[in-house]
Amino acid sequence: MLYTVGEMAKLLGIAASTLRYYDQEGLLPFVERSCGGIRMFTEKDYGSLRVIECLKRSGLSIKEIKAFIAMAQEGDDSLEQRLELFRRRRKAVEQQIAQLQETLALLEYKCWYYETACRAGTEDAVRGLVCSQVPEECRAALEKLNLGSEEPSQF
Repeated sequence: MLYTVGEMAKLLGIAASTLRYYDQEGLLPFVERSCGGIRMFTEKDYGSLRVIECLKRSGLSIKEIKAFIAMAQEGDDSLEQRLELFRRRRKAVEQQIAQLQETLALLEYKCWYYETACRAGTEDAVRGLVCSQVPEECRAALEKLNLGSEEPSQF
């Protein structure tokens, strides 16, 4: 089955202009065109586009994605380089996830902090608590905020 730019964009959950931009940047050398020059996408193209979107979300630039596509077009000669690229991206995403987990832990702690203060009607109810008085799931975030100090953060 063939898909138009709009149909493929909808399947991918991206704007049609994004696909047109990818084409302008040379990321879609595999996409065929009709006699009238209209881009026609296939199910196989969908998988390739999902990989492009994955690489983009993982932090690769358009230039780097273009280099990956060029490697893929080389065939087996570039297998090792492509494997290394995906290993590096995986490591980078794992680091991003770890950072986001820390961010989420701090947000959870601050939600608990302000919910508790709101219920008590004053921040004084939570301001002086020591780590052992804080819910266990919030302690690591509190410890990171305090950097070993007994003084709580100002916010």
